[in-house]
Amino acid sequence: MTLTREAIVNKMEEFVGKENILTNETVLKESSVDRYRKYEEYNGVFTRPIPAAIVKVHSAEEVSKVLSFCNEHKINVIPRTGNSALERMLESTKENHIILDGSEMKEIIKIDEYNMQVTTGAGVELEALEELLRKKGLTTGHSPQSKPLAQMGGLVAVRSIGQFSTLYGGIEDMIVGLEAVFPNGEITRIKNVPRRAAGPDIRHVVVGNEGALCFITEVTVKIFPYMPENNKFLGYTLDNLSTGFEILRKVMVSGYKPSVARLYDEADAVGHFSHFADGKCVLLFMAEGAKTVAEANHKGIAELVAEYSDVKQVDSQLIEDWFNQLNWGPAQVEEEREEILQTENVGFTTEIASDWENIHKIYEAVVKRVPAEVPDVTWIGGHSSHSYINGTNLYFVYYYNIVDIKPEEEITKYHNPINQIIVEESLKHGGTMVHHHGVGKARAPWIKEEYGSSYYILETLMKAFDPNNIMNAGNIIPTEFLEN
Repeated sequence: MTLTREAIVNKMEEFVGKENILTNETVLKESSVDRYRKYEEYNGVFTRPIPAAIVKVHSAEEVSKVLSFCNEHKINVIPRTGNSALERMLESTKENHIILDGSEMKEIIKIDEYNMQVTTGAGVELEALEELLRKKGLTTGHSPQSKPLAQMGGLVAVRSIGQFSTLYGGIEDMIVGLEAVFPNGEITRIKNVPRRAAGPDIRHVVVGNEGALCFITEVTVKIFPYMPENNKFLGYTLDNLSTGFEILRKVMVSGYKPSVARLYDEADAVGHFSHFADGKCVLLFMAEGAKTVAEANHKGIAELVAEYSDVKQVDSQLIEDWFNQLNWGPAQVEEEREEILQTENVGFTTEIASDWENIHKIYEAVVKRVPAEVPDVTWIGGHSSHSYINGTNLYFVYYYNIVDIKPEEEITKYHNPINQIIVEESLKHGGTMVHHHGVGKARAPWIKEEYGSSYYILETLMKAFDPNNIMNAGNIIPTEFLEN
């Protein structure tokens, strides 16, 4: 029997208390979407199913009770902490769903300075944690642009990556252990050890699950010494992106470990470096860590780049100043809202990754196709911000004017077609359609092409842990794929 919204709310109140249930209509509407539908939201238009309630949980035991009930009654559950998703992750594909919110699980359980790890509840804000650690001369090394908004459970759930990833890696490289609750109510804990070879690494069943397999309640991540006094910056302008990719490749292959290695094309550089880019691409690095290590990386990279006569160095202070104001918090969200409503010009990003051989081919194909196939595009560009010895990512940035349509038509006329072109070209050239924002429901239609023959593993995993498909149905794998 399908439960009414009222019956669902009443039962949730039994589990967590009436004070932890939100049913305000405005809040529920705003919680029915994420930033993928920001233009609709900014115009007060909500086209997705509205949750029956937001359920705030404070322990694994409460999560277990809620999930067990929802599993029994086939109620769709959208897990949430920081609420900064971008890929339709927080939308529901089913009516009368609930949002299971762990944002109040804010306990910093243990800062273990001897073993260099920290354990927190899922709702601990990354920025608050970083501020506390830095006072102790420590850091997580994790600094996504969403740091003022992001919380620890969500970061692990979406396989987040930060601005210093070239040195510290992504969240999957930082995770030590965790606690999670599965749809049947099973509470599981993966212990904190530096490495183990006891079968598959089961942390990665949970890391990156996007709320489609389980609810993360606690995480333990590595911590590192924090020595900002040793930071060194390098910045350059150059004529073409292909040269920049080749320099990035050589830096990585040579074994240098900058914390930041970024390359901007001409279009994207305008918005960040107009005061010195002068219509050129921009390449930048940051080296950090122990003084001798930072100096060695800085010196080695500078010598490598100096081999290219057409690459011109700029004052490093310009790069440092820019980087210090890069993060994206509530104030920036509000500024963006006002700008979009005034100009009707909307910007988004789609990030992919590929090997060195194909990354520039993907870039050229996308920037050629998008303006030719999608109307009202004002500009498209991109940058690389996360590099590896065998390849790099590419962050496409694009803006378009909203012309003669209703707010609810924006996605189908503009955003989805652009997203599709980027996905198609990435997959065609052997890359991945998603580097770090997650699949969500926006890129789920191409999940079989992304995985190829290994899709069997993913599908089997999803069906095994969530046979009733109650965990964020449609995320990663479209509902119709699992039901056929």
